[in-house]
Amino acid sequence: MERNPSDGTGPVHVPLGHVVANEKWRGSQLAQEMQGKIKLIFEDGLTPDFYLSNRCCVLYVTEADLVAGNGYRKRLVRVRNSSNIQGIVVVEKTRMSEQYFPALQKFTVLDLGMVLLPVANQMEASCLIIQLVQEQIKEPSKNPLLGKKRALLLSEPSLLRTVQQIPGVGKVKAPLLLQKFPSIQKLSNASIRELEQVVGQAVAQQIHAFFTQPR
Repeated sequence: MERNPSDGTGPVHVPLGHVVANEKWRGSQLAQEMQGKIKLIFEDGLTPDFYLSNRCCVLYVTEADLVAGNGYRKRLVRVRNSSNIQGIVVVEKTRMSEQYFPALQKFTVLDLGMVLLPVANQMEASCLIIQLVQEQIKEPSKNPLLGKKRALLLSEPSLLRTVQQIPGVGKVKAPLLLQKFPSIQKLSNASIRELEQVVGQAVAQQIHAFFTQPR
């Protein structure tokens, strides 16, 4: 597979509906949860943890990574500096790692301008990654009713909980947002005016700021 051998962030060929995973995740709960739902290909020498497509990858920051210090930052910077690929950062936000989360959030979102998605555990992370892959491969809905049904299904636990973590959203506004913007991509690309129609001006500005990618 073609990639930059010096840092492992070059383009990787990812067949449609597959995920190319770092070899270190073989046998993990995260990989086991994805087996049977999407096809996994394991590769050595990757900087990202998972390639979702030729140009999109996931960097996974575990609870242990957060507690251990700032070692994870080098990987994030390496991917952020690569012109070939967009990186999404998925982080385990648990009771033990919660105190370290604000520093990670500031570094990832404000300093690097990357999307940050918190999850409670590897099972929740697997659901999120599967949903991100399905977003890329699903065909335009032929039936608008099926489209609505799909949007509601995507609002189930992992995605819903992730959106609830956005400042100002919480449990009440998250389902409303997901009915209008049924994926992380659509929510992150929404304008303040579009968001205002669902959650009002103040919260709309908070959401927009959360996803803003400063350059």
